[in-house]
Amino acid sequence: MRWWRWAIRVVLAGVTAVVVLAAVTFVQVWWVGREDHHPRSDALVVLGASQYDGRPSAVFAARLDHALALYRQGVAPDVITIGGKQPGDRYTEAEAGAAYLRRRGIPADHVIVVPEGSDTLGSLTAVAGVMNSRHWRSTVLVTDPWHSLRSRTMARDLGLRASTSPVTTGPAVHGVDTKVHYILREGIGYRWYQLFHRASPPEATTRAV
Repeated sequence: MRWWRWAIRVVLAGVTAVVVLAAVTFVQVWWVGREDHHPRSDALVVLGASQYDGRPSAVFAARLDHALALYRQGVAPDVITIGGKQPGDRYTEAEAGAAYLRRRGIPADHVIVVPEGSDTLGSLTAVAGVMNSRHWRSTVLVTDPWHSLRSRTMARDLGLRASTSPVTTGPAVHGVDTKVHYILREGIGYRWYQLFHRASPPEATTRAV
């Protein structure tokens, strides 16, 4: 019966390790989501979110408004909007975001549209290529607090000097249930990315509008 005891100990040790790793991950997501670090950079990058026929959703608008405030503070001379579109959509997330910022006073030649990617990694890979082609390295990522750790990790893996400035308003930051939901989801997404989808710096590209 000794082998049963040994097996039980191994299983318990494994379960304990998984629980501890999960707890550490969720704390990381929460902690980075509280950090607002926006040094002077080459460009602001606004992570895309849902848009409805060219009109940003409330979550997306909160990100765009935050980026607009940082731009007006002089954090970066240019803003990059990123994100593709769903089947049947007329506009990409990047296009909807760019139009929103231009209507609020950012000159068109200071808003760069990278309308690629169906997920965070795909969009950041595309924007890393565009930034490389312009010899830009530093960026401040604008997204929801709980999305900050995963997006920052991806951007750094892609060779960018990335900081994050998370939004403080909008649907993603209100309500305990909402926060818990996003922290759990992003914690799982972060570990999944680390285990199975680690990125590497892309080749330079000029695909931008």
